[in-house]
Amino acid sequence: MDMKELRRRMQGALAKLKEEFSGLRTGRASVHLLEPITVDAYGATMPLNQVATVSVPEPRMLTVQVWDRGLVSAVDKAIRNSSLGLNPIAEGQTLRVPVPELSQERRKELVKVAHNYAEQAKVAVRNVRRDGMEQLKRLEKDGEISQDEHRAWADDVQKLTDQTIKSIDEAMAQKQAEILQI
Repeated sequence: MDMKELRRRMQGALAKLKEEFSGLRTGRASVHLLEPITVDAYGATMPLNQVATVSVPEPRMLTVQVWDRGLVSAVDKAIRNSSLGLNPIAEGQTLRVPVPELSQERRKELVKVAHNYAEQAKVAVRNVRRDGMEQLKRLEKDGEISQDEHRAWADDVQKLTDQTIKSIDEAMAQKQAEILQI
């Protein structure tokens, strides 16, 4: 039984959740806000960070420095068509992206999205737990571990699952507070 592998997979689900949370807009500008955006460039779909540099010169402003002048309109279109509700302003090869104040209704929608992300992370953790438990059953059936060892390992897997789900809940509560603060 490899507890390190189970721990790594559960922590991976938590890390993915935090990455998804970083892309949720909270009313403050963040370079992570534009990470999920992809741009149609050079006949392919590429992540924004492969065609431009994103920076935060002011708390409510992002700047996107596009490396190739021919891609400025494609980057502008990609940002506008994203579900983030942002409207960039082109200035040569630079796009200035003001981050508007969030309405209370939009904040509530973002909390729902965050809850969905957290639930997906919990499902991933539970799947890792299920895999671990199935592995224990196989080991016991094959005679490699005793019933007592099986119970002890199962308790350890459950404790790890509970700790990870508690961390997910804490991250969700923190993100919800961040989104709802006025």
